[in-house]
Amino acid sequence: MAWIPGGTFWMGSEEFYPEERPVHQVRVDGFFMDEHPVTVAEFRRFVKDTGHVTTAETAPDPRDYPDAEPELLVPGSLVFVPPPGPVPLDDYRRWWAWTPGAQWRHPEGPGSTVAGRDRHPVTHVSHFDALAYAQWAGKELPTEAEWEFAARGGLDRARFVWGDEFAPHGRYRANTWQGRFPWENTGEDGFVGTSPVGSYRPNGYGLVDMAGNVWEWTADHYTAHHGADGRDTAPAHACCIPSNPRTGAGDESGPYPRRVIKGGSHLCAPNYCLRYRPAARQGESVETSTCHIGFRCIVRPDR
Repeated sequence: MAWIPGGTFWMGSEEFYPEERPVHQVRVDGFFMDEHPVTVAEFRRFVKDTGHVTTAETAPDPRDYPDAEPELLVPGSLVFVPPPGPVPLDDYRRWWAWTPGAQWRHPEGPGSTVAGRDRHPVTHVSHFDALAYAQWAGKELPTEAEWEFAARGGLDRARFVWGDEFAPHGRYRANTWQGRFPWENTGEDGFVGTSPVGSYRPNGYGLVDMAGNVWEWTADHYTAHHGADGRDTAPAHACCIPSNPRTGAGDESGPYPRRVIKGGSHLCAPNYCLRYRPAARQGESVETSTCHIGFRCIVRPDR
């Protein structure tokens, strides 16, 4: 783990998506953070030690999905399946497929394996799975503010984890999508799917993969924008800067609450999802698992 010294920073962005607004100052205390996302090998040790069965390995409860086709109410997960050519970008079902049998051991579905991927981030893990791992490891999931502060690595208000230029000196600094999403991925950065953790340079705090590769779960409930629950924004003068904010109840529209995920993934492309930035955020239902969401943990000393 790396020590994140804590401090005050500007959270959010006014440049890109509405949910990242408003920019506001936040203070966080110091904490330790995993240097990289939890890997397949690390998650395997957890499962071997505890016998944990992931959400993707459990059949969905029909009461939670009353309109679902019965044949879909089986263990499985969401897998990215690129279409053969250009498609409109207004319906994610054109490239996401509910795949029976997909789970962390079989990330592309039955017949696929994680052989040779021990150092890749584990995927197909729900928020429940991430919490179970964190408890086993004696750790916690970071809040959104802690995650974003750590991702910035001391570069306050920079556009990316490494600065303001996407590919300084023509070199890619994260595993993202090159080409026209969702059908053309040129793989110019050397990867089409997930990549081994640490394939790119660490940020200023010694953390790798804080942008791209896989999205990461946080502890916070998702709201439509910063301050939507009235708790985590305040005028930017010292006496009012929120300290260690944690978002409570968020925008819920289904049987399961949504939590914030951060960092973007290898499926993020400028023409669709320019979210491989520290300010970027999305909401994901806690029981959801996909081939591009993982997590990392933190330890808060003396708190």
